[in-house]
Amino acid sequence: MRLIRTILAVCLFAVAGLASATNYTLWINGRTGGGTIGDYNSFTYWGPSSTAAGVNKKAVNWDGYNSIASQSGHIRDALDCFCTGNNWCYIATHSAGDLIMGYVLANYGGSARMKKNAVANSSGVCGNADGSSQTGWNIKWVRAASGAGGGSELADYGSWAVSDPLTQDLKTATARAMYNHSSGGVSGSSGGSYCNPSDWLCNDLTLGTAANEGGAAKWSYHSVPFRDDNEAYNHYTSGNWAGTVSVVRSAMVNSAL
Repeated sequence: MRLIRTILAVCLFAVAGLASATNYTLWINGRTGGGTIGDYNSFTYWGPSSTAAGVNKKAVNWDGYNSIASQSGHIRDALDCFCTGNNWCYIATHSAGDLIMGYVLANYGGSARMKKNAVANSSGVCGNADGSSQTGWNIKWVRAASGAGGGSELADYGSWAVSDPLTQDLKTATARAMYNHSSGGVSGSSGGSYCNPSDWLCNDLTLGTAANEGGAAKWSYHSVPFRDDNEAYNHYTSGNWAGTVSVVRSAMVNSAL
Protein backbone atom coordinates (compact mmCIF):
# COMPACT_ATOMS: atom_id res chain seq x y z
CA MET A 1 0.00 0.00 0.00
CA ARG A 2 2.82 2.44 0.70
CA LEU A 3 4.24 1.90 -2.79
CA ILE A 4 0.84 2.39 -4.42
CA ARG A 5 0.24 5.60 -2.47
CA THR A 6 3.66 6.89 -3.47
CA ILE A 7 2.99 6.22 -7.16
CA LEU A 8 -0.44 7.88 -6.88
CA ALA A 9 1.10 10.95 -5.25
CA VAL A 10 3.69 11.25 -8.01
CA CYS A 11 0.96 11.03 -10.65
CA LEU A 12 -1.11 13.71 -8.94
CA PHE A 13 1.88 16.04 -8.75
CA ALA A 14 2.55 15.45 -12.45
CA VAL A 15 -1.05 16.33 -13.38
CA ALA A 16 -0.92 19.45 -11.20
CA GLY A 17 2.29 20.53 -12.93
CA LEU A 18 0.69 20.15 -16.38
CA ALA A 19 -2.41 22.07 -15.29
CA SER A 20 -0.32 25.10 -14.35
CA ALA A 21 0.90 25.65 -17.92
CA THR A 22 -0.72 28.70 -19.56
CA ASN A 23 -0.65 30.19 -23.07
CA TYR A 24 -0.60 33.97 -23.55
CA THR A 25 -1.00 36.26 -26.56
CA LEU A 26 1.30 39.28 -26.47
CA TRP A 27 0.60 42.41 -28.55
CA ILE A 28 3.61 44.69 -29.19
CA ASN A 29 2.80 48.21 -30.42
CA GLY A 30 4.59 50.38 -32.96
CA ARG A 31 5.24 54.12 -33.31
CA THR A 32 3.62 56.62 -30.92
CA GLY A 33 2.77 54.02 -28.29
CA GLY A 34 -0.25 54.99 -26.21
CA GLY A 35 -0.70 52.20 -23.70
CA THR A 36 0.58 52.48 -20.13
CA ILE A 37 4.06 50.98 -19.91
CA GLY A 38 4.10 48.15 -17.39
CA ASP A 39 0.32 47.65 -17.50
CA TYR A 40 -0.30 44.52 -19.55
CA ASN A 41 -4.03 45.21 -19.63
CA SER A 42 -3.69 48.67 -21.20
CA PHE A 43 -4.77 48.28 -24.85
CA THR A 44 -5.09 51.99 -25.69
CA TYR A 45 -2.85 51.63 -28.76
CA TRP A 46 -4.99 48.86 -30.23
CA GLY A 47 -8.62 49.39 -29.36
CA PRO A 48 -11.19 48.21 -26.80
CA SER A 49 -9.67 45.80 -24.31
CA SER A 50 -12.87 43.75 -24.49
CA THR A 51 -12.17 42.77 -28.11
CA ALA A 52 -11.10 39.15 -28.62
CA ALA A 53 -7.44 39.01 -29.69
CA GLY A 54 -6.08 35.59 -28.76
CA VAL A 55 -5.90 33.55 -25.58
CA ASN A 56 -5.03 35.50 -22.40
CA LYS A 57 -4.08 38.61 -24.38
CA LYS A 58 -1.55 41.06 -22.93
CA ALA A 59 -0.51 44.50 -24.19
CA VAL A 60 3.27 44.85 -24.20
CA ASN A 61 3.60 48.62 -24.14
CA TRP A 62 6.68 50.69 -24.98
CA ASP A 63 6.79 54.40 -25.72
CA GLY A 64 7.06 54.20 -29.53
CA TYR A 65 9.36 57.23 -29.44
CA ASN A 66 12.78 56.41 -28.01
CA SER A 67 15.38 54.11 -29.48
CA ILE A 68 14.82 50.41 -30.03
CA ALA A 69 17.75 49.53 -27.76
CA SER A 70 16.56 51.72 -24.87
CA GLN A 71 12.97 50.43 -25.02
CA SER A 72 13.77 46.75 -25.58
CA GLY A 73 13.86 46.08 -21.83
CA HIS A 74 10.07 46.42 -21.70
CA ILE A 75 9.74 43.66 -24.28
CA ARG A 76 12.16 41.43 -22.38
CA ASP A 77 10.22 42.00 -19.14
CA ALA A 78 7.01 40.82 -20.82
CA LEU A 79 8.65 37.79 -22.42
CA ASP A 80 10.17 36.86 -19.07
CA CYS A 81 6.78 37.24 -17.35
CA PHE A 82 4.64 35.19 -19.70
CA CYS A 83 6.93 33.08 -21.87
CA THR A 84 9.10 31.18 -19.39
CA GLY A 85 8.73 28.10 -17.22
CA ASN A 86 5.63 26.13 -18.22
CA ASN A 87 4.06 29.08 -20.03
CA TRP A 88 4.12 29.71 -23.79
CA CYS A 89 3.41 32.76 -25.93
CA TYR A 90 1.91 33.72 -29.24
CA ILE A 91 3.12 37.17 -30.31
CA ALA A 92 1.59 39.84 -32.57
CA THR A 93 3.45 42.99 -33.58
CA HIS A 94 2.57 46.12 -35.52
CA SER A 95 4.89 48.34 -37.54
CA ALA A 96 7.97 49.20 -35.44
CA GLY A 97 6.87 46.53 -32.98
CA ASP A 98 8.23 44.07 -35.54
CA LEU A 99 11.63 45.79 -35.44
CA ILE A 100 11.87 45.81 -31.65
CA MET A 101 10.75 42.18 -31.39
CA GLY A 102 13.33 41.11 -33.95
CA TYR A 103 16.00 43.09 -32.13
CA VAL A 104 15.16 41.40 -28.82
CA LEU A 105 15.19 37.90 -30.30
CA ALA A 106 18.42 38.48 -32.20
CA ASN A 107 20.29 39.96 -29.26
CA TYR A 108 18.75 38.21 -26.25
CA GLY A 109 17.06 35.08 -27.61
CA GLY A 110 19.98 32.90 -26.52
CA SER A 111 20.46 34.49 -23.10
CA ALA A 112 19.69 32.96 -19.71
CA ARG A 113 16.26 34.06 -18.44
CA MET A 114 14.87 33.58 -14.95
CA LYS A 115 11.58 31.68 -14.92
CA LYS A 116 8.82 34.05 -13.80
CA ASN A 117 5.43 33.64 -12.15
CA ALA A 118 3.31 35.75 -14.59
CA VAL A 119 2.35 38.16 -11.76
CA ALA A 120 3.58 41.64 -12.66
CA ASN A 121 4.24 44.68 -10.50
CA SER A 122 3.42 48.23 -11.61
CA SER A 123 6.62 48.36 -13.70
CA GLY A 124 5.69 45.22 -15.62
CA VAL A 125 8.27 43.01 -13.88
CA CYS A 126 7.18 39.58 -12.61
CA GLY A 127 8.51 37.67 -9.63
CA ASN A 128 10.70 34.58 -9.89
CA ALA A 129 8.83 31.28 -10.11
CA ASP A 130 11.25 28.79 -8.57
CA GLY A 131 14.71 30.36 -8.76
CA SER A 132 15.71 28.41 -11.88
CA SER A 133 16.53 29.76 -15.33
CA GLN A 134 16.18 28.75 -18.97
CA THR A 135 17.69 29.75 -22.30
CA GLY A 136 15.54 32.25 -24.20
CA TRP A 137 11.75 32.20 -24.20
CA ASN A 138 8.91 29.79 -24.99
CA ILE A 139 7.43 31.27 -28.19
CA LYS A 140 5.10 29.35 -30.48
CA TRP A 141 5.21 31.92 -33.30
CA VAL A 142 5.21 35.62 -34.15
CA ARG A 143 2.84 37.39 -36.57
CA ALA A 144 3.53 40.90 -37.85
CA ALA A 145 1.07 43.47 -39.22
CA SER A 146 2.74 46.01 -41.53
CA GLY A 147 6.08 44.91 -40.14
CA ALA A 148 8.97 47.38 -40.12
CA GLY A 149 11.63 44.75 -39.47
CA GLY A 150 13.75 46.22 -42.24
CA GLY A 151 13.02 49.84 -41.36
CA SER A 152 10.81 52.21 -43.33
CA GLU A 153 11.44 54.29 -46.43
CA LEU A 154 9.15 56.90 -44.87
CA ALA A 155 11.93 57.56 -42.36
CA ASP A 156 14.50 57.70 -45.18
CA TYR A 157 12.52 60.19 -47.26
CA GLY A 158 11.65 62.47 -44.37
CA SER A 159 7.92 61.81 -44.69
CA TRP A 160 7.79 62.00 -40.92
CA ALA A 161 8.82 65.59 -40.16
CA VAL A 162 10.28 64.58 -36.81
CA SER A 163 13.70 63.74 -35.44
CA ASP A 164 12.83 61.47 -32.53
CA PRO A 165 15.21 58.58 -31.74
CA LEU A 166 12.84 55.92 -33.10
CA THR A 167 12.59 57.63 -36.49
CA GLN A 168 16.37 57.56 -36.70
CA ASP A 169 16.33 53.83 -35.91
CA LEU A 170 13.67 53.25 -38.57
CA LYS A 171 15.88 54.52 -41.38
CA THR A 172 16.47 51.43 -43.48
CA ALA A 173 20.27 51.49 -43.25
CA THR A 174 20.11 51.79 -39.46
CA ALA A 175 17.40 49.17 -38.96
CA ARG A 176 19.13 46.63 -41.20
CA ALA A 177 22.38 47.04 -39.31
CA MET A 178 20.72 46.11 -35.99
CA TYR A 179 20.32 42.42 -36.83
CA ASN A 180 20.03 40.21 -39.90
CA HIS A 181 16.29 40.21 -40.57
CA SER A 182 14.19 42.42 -42.88
CA SER A 183 10.51 43.10 -43.43
CA GLY A 184 8.57 40.31 -45.12
CA GLY A 185 11.09 37.77 -43.88
CA VAL A 186 13.36 38.59 -46.83
CA SER A 187 17.02 37.72 -46.40
CA GLY A 188 19.57 40.42 -47.11
CA SER A 189 20.42 43.81 -45.68
CA SER A 190 19.84 46.38 -48.41
CA GLY A 191 19.07 47.11 -52.04
CA GLY A 192 15.84 45.11 -52.33
CA SER A 193 12.30 46.34 -52.84
CA TYR A 194 9.31 43.98 -52.67
CA CYS A 195 5.67 44.88 -53.18
CA ASN A 196 2.22 43.71 -54.26
CA PRO A 197 1.96 42.33 -57.83
CA SER A 198 0.15 45.49 -58.96
CA ASP A 199 3.19 47.65 -58.16
CA TRP A 200 5.45 47.80 -61.24
CA LEU A 201 8.56 49.40 -59.79
CA CYS A 202 9.58 46.57 -57.47
CA ASN A 203 9.66 42.80 -57.31
CA ASP A 204 6.70 40.82 -55.97
CA LEU A 205 6.73 39.71 -52.36
CA THR A 206 5.52 36.12 -52.70
CA LEU A 207 3.15 34.32 -50.34
CA GLY A 208 4.27 31.46 -48.16
CA THR A 209 7.93 30.48 -47.86
CA ALA A 210 8.79 30.66 -51.58
CA ALA A 211 11.59 32.88 -52.87
CA ASN A 212 10.46 36.29 -54.03
CA GLU A 213 10.38 37.56 -57.58
CA GLY A 214 13.96 38.17 -58.58
CA GLY A 215 15.20 35.23 -56.54
CA ALA A 216 15.63 36.73 -53.06
CA ALA A 217 14.91 34.03 -50.48
CA LYS A 218 13.03 34.30 -47.21
CA TRP A 219 14.68 33.40 -43.93
CA SER A 220 14.08 29.89 -42.61
CA TYR A 221 10.85 29.61 -40.57
CA HIS A 222 9.51 32.84 -42.12
CA SER A 223 6.36 32.98 -44.20
CA VAL A 224 3.99 35.57 -45.71
CA PRO A 225 0.42 34.32 -45.01
CA PHE A 226 -1.39 37.44 -46.30
CA ARG A 227 -0.66 40.06 -48.95
CA ASP A 228 -2.98 43.03 -49.42
CA ASP A 229 -3.26 42.69 -53.21
CA ASN A 230 -6.35 44.93 -53.35
CA GLU A 231 -4.73 47.50 -51.05
CA ALA A 232 -7.86 47.44 -48.91
CA TYR A 233 -6.18 47.93 -45.53
CA ASN A 234 -4.36 50.98 -44.25
CA HIS A 235 -1.65 51.17 -41.60
CA TYR A 236 -3.69 52.55 -38.71
CA THR A 237 -5.53 50.85 -35.86
CA SER A 238 -7.89 53.87 -35.55
CA GLY A 239 -8.50 52.97 -31.92
CA ASN A 240 -10.51 49.92 -32.96
CA TRP A 241 -8.12 47.13 -34.05
CA ALA A 242 -8.46 48.40 -37.63
CA GLY A 243 -6.28 48.36 -40.75
CA THR A 244 -3.78 45.55 -41.27
CA VAL A 245 -4.00 44.85 -37.52
CA SER A 246 -7.55 43.57 -38.10
CA VAL A 247 -6.16 40.80 -40.30
CA VAL A 248 -3.66 39.70 -37.68
CA ARG A 249 -6.25 39.97 -34.91
CA SER A 250 -8.51 37.54 -36.78
CA ALA A 251 -5.59 35.15 -37.18
CA MET A 252 -4.80 35.35 -33.46
CA VAL A 253 -8.42 34.69 -32.51
CA ASN A 254 -8.48 31.60 -34.71
CA SER A 255 -4.98 30.28 -34.02
CA ALA A 256 -3.67 31.61 -30.70
CA LEU A 257 -5.47 29.14 -28.46
